[in-house]
Amino acid sequence: MDRNRGRRLWELAFRLGAILALALVVGPAAWLLVGVVAKAAPHWRWSVLFTPTTGASGGLANAITGTVVLMAGVLIVAGTLGVLGGIYLAELAPARRGGKQGSSVLRLATDVLSGVPSITLGFVVYIALVLGLHWGFSLAPAVVVLSVMVIPYIARSTESALAQVPTGYREGAEALGMSPGYALRKIVVRTALPGIVTGLLIALAISSGETAPLLYTAGFTNSFPQPHLIHTPVAYLTYPVWTFYNYPSNEAHTLANDAALILVVLVLILLIGARLITNRAERYSEGTGR
Repeated sequence: MDRNRGRRLWELAFRLGAILALALVVGPAAWLLVGVVAKAAPHWRWSVLFTPTTGASGGLANAITGTVVLMAGVLIVAGTLGVLGGIYLAELAPARRGGKQGSSVLRLATDVLSGVPSITLGFVVYIALVLGLHWGFSLAPAVVVLSVMVIPYIARSTESALAQVPTGYREGAEALGMSPGYALRKIVVRTALPGIVTGLLIALAISSGETAPLLYTAGFTNSFPQPHLIHTPVAYLTYPVWTFYNYPSNEAHTLANDAALILVVLVLILLIGARLITNRAERYSEGTGR
């Protein structure tokens, strides 16, 4: 009886500790979300979505469009390199002589890169591309610095998704005489696709909320994005949040709050999309398992 009682006490303490840890994680996020909505909702204007910025007033249509363009660039550059890097680490590196040692070096490099502060990456790209190659504040250096930031996350999430594919799938493909490349494309990657897409969406959410590296690379403009990779600044949503809130006018404060709300909604859409993809993949795997 005493042993069972002690076990129940430990179980209760563990549950209380888990609930406390969850509250410490969710509490600040909920407080931040409520604060952003409370400040932006009373002065919200739908015209802010369709009107470009004029100084520290007007709307945020140019910043919204610029953010979408930046995310599309990150999806193309970082998505391609990150997914290919994850496939190499999960499927190709261990198969070669010395592959395990080489893959461990690559994993260490991705861990180190993911730990570099974003403002440091922004300053390096500013020196190398904006000033060194005379690209100026523009789309190309902004996409480069954001891609360098999120490539480690995409690579590791892709590697993790591929590692969760059952070994029997690979063995069955080999038994049927499929070439390794064909089996990788048609079976392994397709099975791990939900996890890969989830990693991509989370990486986009991370990149959309960055400010420091974009101050060094993208600059800012009141115009919509132009079809030029260099020598043309790009607007983005985090700039009004960072800059306009320090202006003395109430209109600038309202615009900063609107930009914060739009950015939060955009990140929530990406995170909810990633969660829906994960849930659908889990339900599909449970259905096929039966």
